[in-house]
Amino acid sequence: MLESEQALARRLGDLAALLELAHEGEAVEKDFAAELGRLREQVEELETETLLSGSQDHRNAIVTIHPGAGGTESQDWAEMLLRMYLRWAERKGFATAITDITPGEEAGVKSVTFTVQGESAFGLLLGEIGVHRLVRISPFDQAARRHTSFASVFVTPEVDDRIEIDIKPEELRIDTYRSSGHGGQHVNVTDSAVRIVHLPTGLVAQCQNERSQHKNKDVAMKILRSRLYQHELDKRLAAARKLEESKSDISFGSQIRSYVLHPYQLVKDHRTKLEKGDVDSVLDGNLDPFIRSYLIARRDGQVPPPYPMEETEKKN
Repeated sequence: MLESEQALARRLGDLAALLELAHEGEAVEKDFAAELGRLREQVEELETETLLSGSQDHRNAIVTIHPGAGGTESQDWAEMLLRMYLRWAERKGFATAITDITPGEEAGVKSVTFTVQGESAFGLLLGEIGVHRLVRISPFDQAARRHTSFASVFVTPEVDDRIEIDIKPEELRIDTYRSSGHGGQHVNVTDSAVRIVHLPTGLVAQCQNERSQHKNKDVAMKILRSRLYQHELDKRLAAARKLEESKSDISFGSQIRSYVLHPYQLVKDHRTKLEKGDVDSVLDGNLDPFIRSYLIARRDGQVPPPYPMEETEKKN
């Protein structure tokens, strides 16, 4: 916090110096506008940090994307969302790793899970949970017709080793299989991919990203621990508010955000009503305005929490 205050003070000092130069007749309009823009960005980032007050917000995130009905169209959209989030993470300086991916037959992905490691990654991505809708002229339709595609996004906090999750070896079924990469030299010809099933809960975690079976097992166990942790948090809710009921909005046709490429260009968040016309910029990872507007709306009680955990924290 002290470093942030010092950085703000320096930026304000630079603006004051530029104002003095302007009063002396120097042409500093462009420099002043650029410095003012950087100050605005810094202030917005600091404000966003104050909105991340959940007990899990500071954690890394595990993100899963599933395409909706529609075959290649939706699978391609799921891969576009994957690229969007990876580019967003890159902009933030966060580390990412794809832990499990099933490619589509023609294009896109049938499912993908990846981790985002960075300060408050989970809190920032929490508002992305839900269905995302794409409207465009299909590149896979020879008649060049307009298509609507859906894909769902779900986010869980990554659990670190300090969280005590009791996983008994006899309650696990561990399967190995051959990786299903995109092809070429990266396809693993050995059964190095690992799938772990937690028999009491039926929760599944898998990884095929690493070269060795041992590393894939370690990553899959980490994901399983995260999902078991969330499973335990969900159980704290009253029976009347079950997890599946809280996910009722995460169904195809009840989208949280629409990305329209045709007949006009627009990204609209249906919860906060925020709209942006530069769709390409958003798909290239410029998500911060949507993330910030969601966090403000959540703070003000204008949108329901997407996660049972958020309600649990308010009660405790």
